[in-house]
Amino acid sequence: MKINASTFQSPLGEMLLLASESGLKGVYFQGQRYCPESDSAWQWDEAPFSATKHALEAYFTGETEVVIPPLDSQGTRFQQQVWQELRKIPSGRTCSYADIARGIGNPKAVRAVGAAIGRNPVSILVPCHRVVGTNGGLTGYAGGVDRKSWLLAHEGKCR
Repeated sequence: MKINASTFQSPLGEMLLLASESGLKGVYFQGQRYCPESDSAWQWDEAPFSATKHALEAYFTGETEVVIPPLDSQGTRFQQQVWQELRKIPSGRTCSYADIARGIGNPKAVRAVGAAIGRNPVSILVPCHRVVGTNGGLTGYAGGVDRKSWLLAHEGKCR
């Protein structure tokens, strides 16, 4: 399968973008946990990422309704359920890991939900940064808790 790659300069640093012919596979901050290593088979090409870059630019300029390009995220059925549930969290809002577990109909799977959220390959556009601890605390974020804090503060200004 052909993988296209590009980068995006965000206010939080450079991001790696990956896509297949079927859709967006990944949006990763540099240094993010689970960010794939550069692969010589990737084709560096800006063309497949115009919609993704437009969506990221819209997000970072404060638009609350961002059009997400078609996704081709690879994961288990459980991960896919969790990532789909993340897309329901509106900009400027947060929910807990327990809320996500209840939302997918598996209220006892809070730890598994946390693990699936940590593996979300599409940062920002699939808003895993909007998930906080039950007490509202900023628990982990694969891109770094400082970035999570910045993103939530940014969204608070978007309301």
